[in-house]
Amino acid sequence: MDVLDRLRKLQSDFGWSDYRIAKEAGLSPGTVSNVYKRNNIPNITTLEAICKAFNISLSQFFSDNDSIELTPELKELFDNWIKLPEDKRTVLLQLIKICAKEL
Repeated sequence: MDVLDRLRKLQSDFGWSDYRIAKEAGLSPGTVSNVYKRNNIPNITTLEAICKAFNISLSQFFSDNDSIELTPELKELFDNWIKLPEDKRTVLLQLIKICAKEL
């Protein structure tokens, strides 16, 4: 797997700019733009921060399993999920589980 291609795909799927990735990952904008400009594979710490911003693990990042399509609805859900504080995520997850049981 090409790390930079995977990063570009995630960036495209989420519709994020380099600046948005940096902001969500807690990195400097220069760090993210240099990854692309210099074709550098980010170090593990940087890659972990980027994965956290995308709300995925390193194993998910390196997984070849792309069986889940990121529909516009899922993208909207993920974009809003990332903005929520942990306590609200917990409540929302409980609500989703309750609703899913009713199906």
